[in-house]
This record gives sequence, C-alpha cells and structure tokens, in this order.
Amino acid sequence: MERKKAGGASAPTEPAPAVKATPVAATAADVETPAPAPAPTAAKKGGKVDPKQKKKNAVLAALERQMEQQRAAEERIRLEAEAEQRRQEEEAARLAEEERLREEARAKKKEKEKAKREELKREGKLLTKKQKEQLALQQKRAQQLREAGGVFIAGFEEKQDGEKKKKVVYGNKKKGGKAQKEDEVSSLTSSVADLTVVETPKEATPEPVAEPAAEPAAESWESALKDDSEKEEEEEGGASWEQLLESDSESNGSSTQKTEVSSSTDKHDEEGSVDISELAQKEKERETAAARIESEQKRQDASRRRDKRHKAAMDARSADNLRSPICCILGHVDTGKTKLLDKVRQTNVQEGEAGGITQQIGATYFPIEAIKQKTEVVNKDGKMEYKVPGLLVIDTPGHESFTNLRTRGSSLCNIAILVIDIMHGLEQQTLESIRLLRSRKTPFIVALNKIDRLYGWETIPDNAVQDSLARQSKAVQREFDDRVQKTKLALAEQGLNSELYYRNKNAARNVSLVPTSAVTGEGVPDMLKLLIELTQSRMSDKLMYLSELECTVLEVKVIEGLGTTIDVVLSNGVLHEGDRIVLCGMNGPIATNVRALLTPQPLREMRIKSAYVHHKEVKAALGVKIAANDLDKAIAGSRLLLVGPDDDEEDLMDDVMSDFTNLQSSLDKSGKGVCVQASTLGSLEALLDFLKQMKIPVMAISIGPVYKRDVMKATTMLERAKEFAVMLCFDVKIDKEAEEYAEQQGIKIFSADIIYHLFDAFTNYQKELLEQKRKDTAAQAVFPCVLHTIKVINKRNPMIIGVDVVEGSVRVGTPIAVVRIDPATQMRQVLQLGRVVSLEVNHKASEIVKKGQAQGGVAMRLDTPANQPTWGRHVDESDVLYSEISRDSIDTLKDAAYRDDVTREEWLLIRQLKSVFSIA
Repeated sequence: MERKKAGGASAPTEPAPAVKATPVAATAADVETPAPAPAPTAAKKGGKVDPKQKKKNAVLAALERQMEQQRAAEERIRLEAEAEQRRQEEEAARLAEEERLREEARAKKKEKEKAKREELKREGKLLTKKQKEQLALQQKRAQQLREAGGVFIAGFEEKQDGEKKKKVVYGNKKKGGKAQKEDEVSSLTSSVADLTVVETPKEATPEPVAEPAAEPAAESWESALKDDSEKEEEEEGGASWEQLLESDSESNGSSTQKTEVSSSTDKHDEEGSVDISELAQKEKERETAAARIESEQKRQDASRRRDKRHKAAMDARSADNLRSPICCILGHVDTGKTKLLDKVRQTNVQEGEAGGITQQIGATYFPIEAIKQKTEVVNKDGKMEYKVPGLLVIDTPGHESFTNLRTRGSSLCNIAILVIDIMHGLEQQTLESIRLLRSRKTPFIVALNKIDRLYGWETIPDNAVQDSLARQSKAVQREFDDRVQKTKLALAEQGLNSELYYRNKNAARNVSLVPTSAVTGEGVPDMLKLLIELTQSRMSDKLMYLSELECTVLEVKVIEGLGTTIDVVLSNGVLHEGDRIVLCGMNGPIATNVRALLTPQPLREMRIKSAYVHHKEVKAALGVKIAANDLDKAIAGSRLLLVGPDDDEEDLMDDVMSDFTNLQSSLDKSGKGVCVQASTLGSLEALLDFLKQMKIPVMAISIGPVYKRDVMKATTMLERAKEFAVMLCFDVKIDKEAEEYAEQQGIKIFSADIIYHLFDAFTNYQKELLEQKRKDTAAQAVFPCVLHTIKVINKRNPMIIGVDVVEGSVRVGTPIAVVRIDPATQMRQVLQLGRVVSLEVNHKASEIVKKGQAQGGVAMRLDTPANQPTWGRHVDESDVLYSEISRDSIDTLKDAAYRDDVTREEWLLIRQLKSVFSIA
C-alpha cells in the first residue's frame, strides 16, 4: 500500500521528487544518518531493519564525528601555534629593530657630543674643573661688583616674562663714594667697547637694550673685569676690590640688603658648581661605561673573527699538503739516544765537536732529501712514497723534555722513539718514559740499540738490519732472539704487546721493535723508514698543514750578540720577521715584535752565532730561534700567539696568561703547603698534577732558578706546619745564597730532574718527620684499653700484675689507673698505678698486646710512682684497670703521626672512657 502511494505520488508529475529532494537531504544531514541505503535492503529481506546493522551504523557515525572533532582540534592547535610563532618572530624583529634604532641614536648622540666637545675644544671653551671654578668665582665677583656699583649690562640681565626692568633706587651716598663708582663704570665701559653700558641716574628709567651674543660678551666682560681689577689693585697699593666694597658698604649704610644679595648669590653659585661637578661625574661614568661596552664588543668581534679564521683554516686543510711530523727521543741514561741522533745528523756531539743543537735550538730538522738518501738501502725498489716535507726531532736530553712540551690543538709530539739497550733491557727511566707516553697517549716505536755489542756481531755500516742479521752466525742470531724475547717479556709486564717491526702485522695493537746500532749505523735506515710510514699512513689527519699559527716556547736563552732569545717549535702556520707576538711572562704577558728569525743549517748545529741562517719567514714544522725585545721574563713551555690585523692584543694577552693563572688557582686556600719551583710551564703543570694525586698541598709556585726571595716564602711554614717547610725544585738551578739561607732557616730543598725521584725524597722526609714527632710525643700518646686483673704477681717495687685485655690494646709506656668512688665524699677518685714498663706473653717480651691475642693473660710490669696505692688496701682484683687518657692524649692521637694507628673501635672506646675520667 505504501508502495502504491509512493508510486502514485511520483507518477503524475516528474518534477515533484526533485523538488522534495532538497529538504529531505537537509533533514538527513541534520539527523546525521551516514548510510540510509541498507534500510530498504533489510526491509526487502525480512521486512524489518537489522538492529546489529543499525548499531554498527551508529558506532561508525560516532567514530566519524570523533575523528572529525579531533582533526578540527589539531587544525586549530596548528593554526594557533603558527600564529604564536609569527607573533614571536614579529616581536623579536620589532625588539631587534628597536635595539638597532636605540643603538644608532646612542651612537649619533655620542658622535654629536664628541663633535660638540671637539668644537668647544677648538674654540677654547672646553673648560677643566679648575677653569670652571675660576669662571664661577669671576662671575660671582662681577655680580657683586655690578650690584655694588649700580651698573646694569643688558647681556647679563635676565628678562622675566617680558616685564620692563624697574628703576633701581639707591640710598644717599657720600660724594666721594659715588665719584669712585662713577670712575669704575667709566673704566669698565672704556674696556668693554662692544657692550652697551647704561648708567641709571636717580630719576631716570633705563631703556630696553637689545641683548648681544651671550658667550662672547661673558668672555670679554670677564677678561676686561680681570684686567681692570688687577690695575685697580696695583693703583690702590694692594687693596682688593672686596676691601673697597667693604669700606663702601660701611659708608652708604645699606649693608643688610647687600649681605642678603651676596649670600643668595653665593648660594646660587655653590649650587651651580655642585651641578657642574655632578654633571661632569655622570659624563665621566657614561664615558667609562661606553668605553667598557666598546672594549667588550671589540673583544667579541675579535673572538668571532678568530673562530671564523680557524674554521676557514680547518676547511682549507688537505691530505696532499702535510707538514713535517715532530718526533721526540726518550730513554734511560746511556742507552745511546744522542749517539743515535748523531748518526743520523752525521755529527759527533758526544766527542766534543762544534755543534749540539740541544744547547742551541732544542730541535733538529731533517729535510726529506736527506731522509731519502738515508733510506735508500731499505727502498731499493723505489716503491715508498714520501708525502711529508721532512722530519723534526726534539732532542732535549732526558724524558722530562716530553713532559715539558705543552699540547695545544694538534699534539706537539706526533710520535716518539723509546730507546732501549738490548743488553740491559728495561731500566728505571725507561719505565718512567713508558708511563709518560701512556699519560700523553702518544704513539711510539722502540729502538733496540747496541746490537753491535752482541758477541760475534759482524759489522756492516749503515746497512738494513734484516740483511745484517741474516749474515750473522747462528750463535749471534740465537743470542739476538733470546734478548728480543726478554725485552718483549719485560714490555708485556708493563701491559704492552710488542713485535719486531718486519714481523708486526698489526701496528695499531703491537709496538714495533727496530734493532739499531748507533755506532755502526745498522738499523737506522729501518727506523727512519718506519717513522715516515707510520706518520704518513696513520697520522695524516694530524699532519695536515694548518695556516693558523701554533707555536710553543722550548727554552729561554741569552746569546752573545743577540741578547735574550727564545727557542720555539713551530707546529703550524707561518711566522714573519717583524710580526707582533704575545707570550706568557713571569710578571705578566709579553707583547713584542720579532726582530730576527734564526735556524741552524740543515743537519748541522753550530755554537757560534755566524752559523745561523737568517729568514724573512719560516713555515711549520720547524725549530726556530726568535730574537726580540723584553724576552728575559718569558716562561718556557708557554704558547706563542700571533697578533693579526683584526685581533685584540689585550684579549690575546688574557688568553696566553690563562695557562699560568689556571695553575695558580690550584694552590691550597688554607695557606699551608709546600713551595714548588719548576723550569717550564709544562713541567710545573705536570708536577702540580702529580702532587694533587698524592694529596700534597701547594702554597706557592714559581718558574725559573731558585733565589733567596723564593726561600723566604717557604719560611712562613716553619710556624704553621713544619712538615711543609720544604721546597720541591724540578729541573732548576739553585742559587748559592738561597741554599745558604735555607740551611740557616731550616728549610729543606729537594731538587731532582725526575718527578718520581722528587716525590720519593719528599715522602721519605715526611716519614722521618713523623717518626721524630712520634718519639717526641710518645709520652702524651695514650691508647685506650680496659684490663681485667687475673692475678697479682708482685704487689710493690715493682708491681707486676697478670691481666686480660678486655678492650683496646695495652702498650709499653701506657699509664694504668683505677677509678673508684670515695665512700666519704661520693666523688670520683683516680688512683694511678704507674706506667707499663714491659709486657710478656708466654715468657716472650712484647711491645703491644691487643684484645684476643693473649688467651692465657699478659704479665704487665709497672714502674713505681711517688704516691703509688697499696695493692690489697686501696686496690684489689675486683677493680677494673684503665689506661689513663686525658684531653691532651686524645688531641695527640688526632695528630697525623698517630691518626692512622687508631682504629674505629679504639675511637669508640675513647668515647666511653671520656665519661669514666670526666673529660669534656
């Protein structure tokens, strides 16, 4: 029926359903029914709508609504975030623009003020404080003179709201006084021609006069007034205008009015002078603040420019442009370090020939051509590629040279050679060198020197070691293998894997051993080849040439004809003659110009100054001697900085001094500690680090030789802490006068070239002091103990008691006492039995017996004090025996000499015994 109605409704007129479709769609949208289509289908099947399908549609509609709401919320949050970000950016831009405008306004104002000051200065109107005071005094005098004389000058009178000036009425004056004033006015008017002067008679009113320019009138008036006043003083025979004014005021009888005017004028002038001084003070403060801000801005700009320059230099590095690697030789005394280097240089320093770059420059430079020539025997096929321009070897004697070198940016020492005597193996300084190399994390190779000392070795000069070894007899080869195995074992005990370099498949894991002979030259080509190969293949990143200057001061020396010079190692960059340099000094930073750049001849070293080669510029890596002014206080081991065109010199000074000031911050704040003196900044830093690890406080530090003034610093410790009244001097010379003064004052000076020897000597000294202190305070040091009497062996002379140790420990010298309550007074009474003279356990003498050590008891013998109580009458077996402690004994045990000997249980026992003996 419904179908027929629907069909009948739609059949007669076609447009009808289309017209009704719009409201139906709107209704469906309002109801939010997502899928009306399944309803007819369900009706077709069963005539009813499936409730599950209906529920499913409702759930889908709810999910769609929730997702739509979520999308809308996310969109709203996104829009709000974008709007907030835009607002913040606009606000930041606005603030930046305002700051820029303010900065421009300040700059314009400052420029305007500066121009004004310059203009005033040119015109001669910029007055000092004294000139301003003189000007104020002159104005005051002129004002008083005008008021006293009845003179009105248009340039000095103030107009008030356009009112006409009233006639000044004066009282009856004496003829003489009036004539005198008229003479003054006439003289003033004649001297000041450019000003209009009007004399006001008794009945006339002054006509208004046009004002001329104020400042020139004031200057001309004051100068004329000053000249006339001086003339009047001369004419009156020294009488001042103030005396004339005073006499005139007495004659005209109007002193009261003039006093009021004068006082008001004085007050006004005082306020004006105060205002001027305040303005000057504020102006000075503003200028100081502006200068400080400008200085800080310059410093920041210079720092940014340096960072930019450093970044550009790092970006410009190339693997094809390498600098010379820097190598350091270490090892025990008499292992052949210098002889080995001499063999490479073809010099003979040990036998006293002229030369010795150790004394001259501190470094030897080997050009790549010389290295190619030396390594021909191990590069017969010519396959080896040489990328580095040469090799720079630091040969300051001893291992301390390595400690002294500072590491800034790239490590100053790229690789090291550890020289070991194959006949003696690892020795003391060899072990110390290994520890230093580990602490610096520096790669190294081992030169097994003196292979020519093997019995039966046949020498082949300057030959490759493998070829020489193959030509030796079986016995020599067996001895060589045996000694190499012993060396490898000794290195393994130090935690180092090692292998002969031609058998070493993993150079990163195993240390390479190169057999050498400094006398015959065998193995030296192998050593040079290995150095070049390792540095080129494994350190190319560190060896890339950097245009930024990196330079370290090795030594400060006085050279005849050149004055004070510094030996430096140029690690990176270029140095020119005439460059401005900054380095660290004992009395502050040193800024000077390079006067001369000197190097020795390649592969040679001469002691005379004519042997030096002068350069206009030097390029890294190289050892250079620099001659310049004011180098006498330079600190060896410090950095050397180059002042560029855009650099702030003061900023560089602060930067270079930070190394030394940072070390000063490590000093002990309590004022107790040792005095430390070292040869260089690097060795001082190493020594301070070592003392910090050993918990030794440091009071004062210094660099250079020890003089009397340095010893005087240490004498302050004699009263505070005698154990710290010492000087630790590392690799420095001690002046004879300083040594004598230290001996007189009782200051102990320890000097050594090796840090560990210095520390051992100091610790032994401290132990001796503590032992002496223990002997001196043995009577006051009473350790706590509680004893129980087992049996009295002898009651008097001497008293011998068998006891059991209940708590603590009984020692020889301990005073024994009994604490009883007096029945009459009910007061605590301490009865002293005497000090322990000897102890026996199982008929064996003992110095100390602790709780639980003697199960059968301890025989304790006591000395006989003057008022020793009688056993059985005053004391018996029921009394507990204590060690007699006191406040002094407790304080003595707290001292460093005994602190480590007292256990925690004994401290707890002391706390209990304090109540027994009523100790606060």
